[in-house]
Amino acid sequence: MSISVQENKLEHSPTLNTVLMVEETLKNMGESVITVAKLKKILPKQVNHNTLKIILSYLEYSNKIAVTLKGITWIHNTNSRLRKAISEGLEL
Repeated sequence: MSISVQENKLEHSPTLNTVLMVEETLKNMGESVITVAKLKKILPKQVNHNTLKIILSYLEYSNKIAVTLKGITWIHNTNSRLRKAISEGLEL
């Protein structure tokens, strides 16, 4: 799923609104892991499959989601105290 967005000449690039819609849906989903098929069903608006793949690649590249064999999960955390604990923490 690691497609370089910059290297591909895209016929249709996702709009910012579409990227934000997918991002918000993943961030606020009730489940910890979701499949692409289920994500398509719960999105407020229909998104082309290839456009969704590009958006998911971008979100994975920016470390906001993790894509595994079981599905997609939101991993981005904006809690500054957690970031500080991770950066200053001891490695076991």
